[in-house]
Amino acid sequence: MATTGLPILEFVTRNYKNFNSRALRDALFAYWDHVKGGGRMYWAVAGAMSSAQLGITLAPAIRSGLVHGLSVTGANLEESLFRLVAHDSYKDFPEYRYFTKDDDTQILAQRMRRVTDTSIPEDEAFRAVEKILVPMWKRASQNGERRFWHEYFYELVLQLTSKHFEGNPDECWLLAAAKANLPIVVPGHEDSTFGNIFASHVKLGDCSASIVKSGIEYMTQLYDDYRVLSKGKGIGFFQIGGGIAGDFPICVVPSIKYDLEEPVKPWAYFCQISDSTTSYGSYSGATPNEKITWDKLTAETPMFVVESDATIVVPLMLSALLECQGDPKAADAAIKACRKQVAKSLAR
Repeated sequence: MATTGLPILEFVTRNYKNFNSRALRDALFAYWDHVKGGGRMYWAVAGAMSSAQLGITLAPAIRSGLVHGLSVTGANLEESLFRLVAHDSYKDFPEYRYFTKDDDTQILAQRMRRVTDTSIPEDEAFRAVEKILVPMWKRASQNGERRFWHEYFYELVLQLTSKHFEGNPDECWLLAAAKANLPIVVPGHEDSTFGNIFASHVKLGDCSASIVKSGIEYMTQLYDDYRVLSKGKGIGFFQIGGGIAGDFPICVVPSIKYDLEEPVKPWAYFCQISDSTTSYGSYSGATPNEKITWDKLTAETPMFVVESDATIVVPLMLSALLECQGDPKAADAAIKACRKQVAKSLAR
């Protein structure tokens, strides 16, 4: 039974004492320290987090000012939109671990595209969005326009109305980001369903490949975004999973320093949530210390690794942070009491 109006935060301070739970707790406290003091946070989102409905907590976190920039895979970008327009048409498969090849062949015949234990409906998601997005590409080709990949999705999601929604718009992080015009990069966007669809229309001559700005142009834009976001207390880096969503944006710091030969602040915080264990040559499983050698982090940067399932860890952290935003005085008191207790145990 919670004794404050912050039940999730209280649960964390009371129960999360050791191992991964301790790392989660300390990462949560440091995140709050950073943003309450005026710092900003940049998120890198890999995996299939949008299909796993991360927007339930990420969308309100964006609206409340807990997230200030994003790097996402093309799949996560489009799948947030799919959840908005086709949510009720998704089908879940909780016993997917026991499926045979024949079971998955039947799912294919149902025009469903399985993502672990859920599935994206071909007609209600891909084909419905295609009817809106492809004409946008064609107009851009005719007009000689060039935009970033996410800008087409921002425009699309902002023009939708309630008649298009099967999902809750308050739980669509793409919609929240578009309304806030949040800085965003989508590295490797070609590796997504709509990346493939776009390539097909380029091949058929319907669209010009040049209407989508390149990944190099994303990095040049990130140079400018980073300079703005890192003012004041600086900007932290919160990474879900590994791969290009994280690798691409974290490199902006050494690139500004060594390639542009300009002064730059290092990342002010680092946390990675991943079940990829530390191993030889594994970037996703590398400890944060390794990033010091690449001049992305420093010895003073608060660093955390939670080796756990992001679909469990991240909504818990965001829920606690939203509580902190709602009652910062009570949150500070709870965190201070927890830290005092920790310090006492360390002094024994």
